[in-house]
Amino acid sequence: MAYADQKMSSNKIVALVIVALIHVFVGYALVTGLAYEAAKKVISKVTTVDIKEEKPKEEEPPPPPPKEDVPPPPIVAPPPPININPAPPPVQTVNIAPPAPPPIAVPVAVAPPAPPPPPAPSKARGASVKGGWTSRFNQEYPARALRDEKEGRVGVRVGIGPDGKVTSCSVTSSSGTPDLDQAACAGMARFGRFNPAVDSAGNPTSDSYSTTIVYKLS
Repeated sequence: MAYADQKMSSNKIVALVIVALIHVFVGYALVTGLAYEAAKKVISKVTTVDIKEEKPKEEEPPPPPPKEDVPPPPIVAPPPPININPAPPPVQTVNIAPPAPPPIAVPVAVAPPAPPPPPAPSKARGASVKGGWTSRFNQEYPARALRDEKEGRVGVRVGIGPDGKVTSCSVTSSSGTPDLDQAACAGMARFGRFNPAVDSAGNPTSDSYSTTIVYKLS
C-alpha cells in the first residue's frame, strides 16, 4: 500500500509539473504575440508618413533684350576682272655666229733619220801558227815507237794564251799508239808557237787551235 501511494504521489507531481509547463508556454506565447502585434502597429504608424511633394513654381521668362541699332553691312565692290590670257613676252632673237671650222692638219714632210754610221771594221782574228816548228816533231820521234816502227796521225786541240803560248793540250783523235799520243801533246807544249788571237778592238785574247800531228818513218 505504501508503494502504491508513493507511486500515485509521484504521478501527481509529474502531472502538476506538466500542467505548470503548459501554462508557462501558453503565457509566454500570449505575451510574445501581444508584444509583436503592438510593435507592428507602432512601426506601421512611424513608417507610413504621407509626404506631399510640392510642385516647383514656374519661372517667368526673362524679358527680351533691348534692340540695339545694328549698322547695315558694308558695301563690297566686286573684284576687277582678271585677264586669263596674258600677252606672251616678247621674243628676243640673238644672232649666234657659226662655229669656226676645225683647223686642217697639213702634212709636214719629215726628213728620214740619217743612217747610223757603219761600224768600225772588226779587228778580231783567231790564233795562227808562228814559224816552222812543226817539222821538229819528227826530230823528236818517240824512241819506243821508233824501235817498234810505229807510225800514225794524232789529232790534238791546244789552248793558247794572250802571249801566244800553249796553255793546255788534249788528244781529239788517237793514233792507236799511246807513245805517239803522249809525244804529240808534249811536242805541242815544247815547240808550239802561235800568234795570239785578238778581239774586235785589236786586244790579245785567249783562243784554241786544233791540228793533226803526223808521225812517219823516213
